[in-house]
Amino acid sequence: MERKKLKKEKVKRISVSLSPEVYQDLDKYTQTKGFQSRSQAISEMINQSLIASCNHYGDDTVAGTITLVYDESRIGLLENISKIQREYIDEVISSQHVLLEDDNTMEVLLVQGPASKLRAICDRLTSCKGVRTGNLALTSIIMPPIHPRSNNSSSI
Repeated sequence: MERKKLKKEKVKRISVSLSPEVYQDLDKYTQTKGFQSRSQAISEMINQSLIASCNHYGDDTVAGTITLVYDESRIGLLENISKIQREYIDEVISSQHVLLEDDNTMEVLLVQGPASKLRAICDRLTSCKGVRTGNLALTSIIMPPIHPRSNNSSSI
C-alpha cells in the first residue's frame, strides 16, 4: 500500500477539455502509435513540443538532427552551408546528403552541443537563400565523446 502512494506522488495530474473531434483524433493517435493510454500520448506530445522549443534545455548539452531541404543549383548556397558547418565543427558531427528530384537535396546533420547553440546553427542554415525548409529535432540523451579536438594543430 505504501509503495502505490509513493508512485502517485511522482506524477502530477491535469484536466484537459477537448472538442469531440480532437478527442476522437487523440484516441486514434493513441491507438495508431501504440500508447497504453491517452495520458501517455499527451505526455509524449508535450515533451516533444518542449524539446522542439529548445527553451526546455537552455544551454544543456543535447544531441539531435538538423534536416534541410535546399535547391543545390542556387549559386553560392553549397559553399555557404559548408562554411556555416565548419564554423560549428565541434557541434556538427556528420552529415548525410540525399539527392531529390530536380536540383533539390535533403541534408541531415547529426549535431551535439548546447541546445541554444544548436538552435542558432539551425537558424543560420535555414535562413540561407535557397534553403526551402529546415527543422531541428533534439533529444536530451547525448552521445559519448567521439574524439575531442586538441588545441594542437599538428598533423600526422
